[in-house]
Amino acid sequence: MGMAIKDFLLLLVLFFSFTNPSFSLYEDQVGLTDWHQQYIGKVKQAVFHTQKTGRKRVVVSTEENVIASLDLRRGEIFWRHVFGSDDAIDGIDIALGKYVITLSSEGSVLRAWNLPDGQMVWESFLQGTKPSKSLLSVPTNLKVDKDNAIFVHGKGSLHAVSSIDGVILWKKDFAAKSVEVQQIIHPLGSDVIYAVGSDSSSQFGAYQINVKNGELLKHNAASFPGGFSRELLLISGDMLVALDAATGSSLVTINFQDEEISFQQTDISNLVGDFSGTAVLLPSKLPGMFSMKVDALVIFIRVTDEGNLEVVGKISDPAVVSDALLISEGQQAFALLEHGDGKIHLKVKPVNDWSSDLLKESIVMDRQRGIVHRIFINNYIRTDRSHGFRALIVMEDHSLLLLQQGEIVWSREDGLASIVDATTSELPVEKVGVSVAKVEENLFEWLKGHMLKLKGTLMLASPEDVAAIQGMRLKSSQKSKMTRDHNGFRKLLIVLTRAGKVFALHTGDGRVVWSLLLPLLRNSGPCENPTGLNTYQWRVPHHHAMDENPSFVIVGRCGQSSNAPGTLSFVDSYTGKEIKSLGLTHSVVQVIPLQITDSTDQRLHLVIDADQHAYLYPRTSDAISLLQREFSNIYWYSVDTDNGIIKGHALKSKCIQKDDEYCFSSRDIWSIVFPADSEKIIAAVRRKLNEVVHTQAKVTADQDVMYKHISKNLLFVATVAPKASGEIGTATPEESWLAVYLIDTITGRILHRMTHHGSQGPVRAVFSENWVVYHYFNLRAHRYEMSVIEIYDQSRADNKDVLKLVLGKHNLTSPISSYSRPEVVTKSQYYFFTHSVKAIAVTSTAKGITSKQLLIGTIGDQVLALDKRYLDPRRTVNPSPAEREEGIIPLTDSLPIIPQSYVTHALRVEGLRGIVTIPSKLESTALVFVYGVDLFYTQIAPSKTYDSLTDDFSYALLLITIVALIVAIFVTWVLSEKKELQDKWR
Repeated sequence: MGMAIKDFLLLLVLFFSFTNPSFSLYEDQVGLTDWHQQYIGKVKQAVFHTQKTGRKRVVVSTEENVIASLDLRRGEIFWRHVFGSDDAIDGIDIALGKYVITLSSEGSVLRAWNLPDGQMVWESFLQGTKPSKSLLSVPTNLKVDKDNAIFVHGKGSLHAVSSIDGVILWKKDFAAKSVEVQQIIHPLGSDVIYAVGSDSSSQFGAYQINVKNGELLKHNAASFPGGFSRELLLISGDMLVALDAATGSSLVTINFQDEEISFQQTDISNLVGDFSGTAVLLPSKLPGMFSMKVDALVIFIRVTDEGNLEVVGKISDPAVVSDALLISEGQQAFALLEHGDGKIHLKVKPVNDWSSDLLKESIVMDRQRGIVHRIFINNYIRTDRSHGFRALIVMEDHSLLLLQQGEIVWSREDGLASIVDATTSELPVEKVGVSVAKVEENLFEWLKGHMLKLKGTLMLASPEDVAAIQGMRLKSSQKSKMTRDHNGFRKLLIVLTRAGKVFALHTGDGRVVWSLLLPLLRNSGPCENPTGLNTYQWRVPHHHAMDENPSFVIVGRCGQSSNAPGTLSFVDSYTGKEIKSLGLTHSVVQVIPLQITDSTDQRLHLVIDADQHAYLYPRTSDAISLLQREFSNIYWYSVDTDNGIIKGHALKSKCIQKDDEYCFSSRDIWSIVFPADSEKIIAAVRRKLNEVVHTQAKVTADQDVMYKHISKNLLFVATVAPKASGEIGTATPEESWLAVYLIDTITGRILHRMTHHGSQGPVRAVFSENWVVYHYFNLRAHRYEMSVIEIYDQSRADNKDVLKLVLGKHNLTSPISSYSRPEVVTKSQYYFFTHSVKAIAVTSTAKGITSKQLLIGTIGDQVLALDKRYLDPRRTVNPSPAEREEGIIPLTDSLPIIPQSYVTHALRVEGLRGIVTIPSKLESTALVFVYGVDLFYTQIAPSKTYDSLTDDFSYALLLITIVALIVAIFVTWVLSEKKELQDKWR
């Protein structure tokens, strides 16, 4: 019997050794807990490349400083490059049929990219001394085997650059000239290039330059009384048109290639009749004609050979016009797009014949996309040899669509590349009740799945079985269901974009559940230059009010100034419908969500305006009564970075001069002024209001107890020397310093101050519990550093006596007031860090028990998870055995960067701007959402999944083990009975 048991155990050990369990990410697990989406942003320029050979594509540049090559068939990205925030793209074009030319950084950087794969071919840096308009001119007749010049104007200089290798052929400096160049004109096949422009004193100038050597051949100048308004619009090779600056009510045509410059002025009223408001020239390039927006009309005006103007067409606004497209020798066409009856009406007209249409289509358009902002057209030859057209349109919500043959071929939600704020919302509770057929189907799928998993465990699965296992895992994970799960992984990500559109993304697979273009934040709405600011949870129903849908509020303002009136939009989280909207009469500088909810589960909010008046929302009597109970306990602070002032405020009384019972005046209770000649505020960070702290006590290695100073009223402030407020390297270490403060926002008391000499910003910081971690640059060491400050409460130090705790003679339950001077002690340490940092966040869990991890958005657009233990100020070079047991890591001068610790794996979140952490119901797991030009979502477990089984846990193996143990017990029992019987017969 003993040998049988030994053989069985040996067999079991061998079986488990073959299974080789691992915590790595297998091929069939990709996409189970994370997703990654790529975008490009709002397109501002597009160039088609549709030659007969090769892939048909369109090259675009966007407002997010992205250039990309898109597949015209499906809209997918062939390749893309994301430039820095300080490297804005000024122009793009295609040269030699194989290079994409980009001009950026205000006309100072010219690059060529290989069209098929996006690899950089060459790069040229163009020098200049004067800020000016950036212009790019790529000749259209470039031959592949001929080195033609590309003309670039920027920083007050005109450059001719080789199209093959990027060598600067010649340079012409206009910085000393009085005229600012606004157009570069290179007539087809000509050896002369024209640079034309005007100045503020109504002077117009035209420079005639030799293409080959940059020699100035001729300079003509003339004055026009009153000057020109805005830009000069090119009509033909020798004619421009502009609005007069004096009244803005007349058009001026300029002929500049004759011996003398001539002007011809025409009153707009003579063309369109009486009009009110202002006229605006549209920037479309149409040979021999131009378009102009007047009141609610778009007017098309042709310029005759004699310079006279005649109106050829009028359409109602909103409408957009494309640039002219050469479709055959001597024939050009342009696209005209109008809105009406829930559709967009697309027409393609020949330039020289307004009355005829080459194409006329109507497409039904989703109203949540808004109106069309831009249109680019391309032509192709149909099978009947006629001309067909495709149109690339950019919508108000920044989405990109391709129209062809009256249909939407594909669309891209590129508005998600410009997220400004994000929050979360719970999904509905799953309804009780499942049909018998569903149960039988689930039982069959369950058996089938376990059989496949068993084959995979025994390494008998075919490639088809592996694919089936992956598909069943994706299906069985139920991650994309529209109901809550018991672990709290399934949620809605509510994101607000720069276009004023709100998206609800499912955390399971990242799909768009619903979207809403907010009426008050539309450019075509009642607000002028609207701006979306933040999203806040408005109603979070409790379990007793599950019939109420949760909702959130979007805060915005009508204008770019902080004094502009604000807007509030309330949206249902489940349906995406706007419940109501408010156009406020006051400004919105700050929003304070109070930890108070009314009888309908609406959270109270205080909206602070520019005069520090506080307005209560919701505007109900119930909210007023709830506020009155906590009136004396409501404080807030304001940070004026321009003037270097931090102030603390409290509610005072109802507004006297305003007839609004929901308006309250405030009083200043403290202020801190940083002298402008010594310090400049560059960062201010506070704790999350909803952060959960598990315990205030921290037990150290020597069994001592330290009490964390936990306060939601602490503010971390970083200041630098004025000379060090610029970019890294603009100041010497001797004239640079960085000072950090911990300030109590109730009393204005500075609890801690520390100075880093020879250091400067930018500073990225995160505040959690009783510690703050911040990142900056050390000029002396020429390296980035990360510092940590932990603050502890010494007033609880007497509670270490166990006898006092037993007898109840402790102060753990005594109330804490910010007005009592706290006895605090701080511990700090700094470490070198390899990377520059774009953003820092910290993981958050439901109960705050799980250890913390810092989520660091690096300069490489990846997210690194760094254990907080590495930033423990109590680290020493040789920790004691007790300290090692506590988990203290030996001290090193640098923080480690472990490749396996990248949350984003090998992926990059291009243009990374923010990291959002969300607690789940499962204490071990936190949800992470990273946004920039790309989006990334994942789940992380800083302390491993100690409270649950992993998704790849083999239930089949567990079942086999249980069955094997039962069989072993039965066999051993039978053998034991036989042996006992034999012993009795002896």
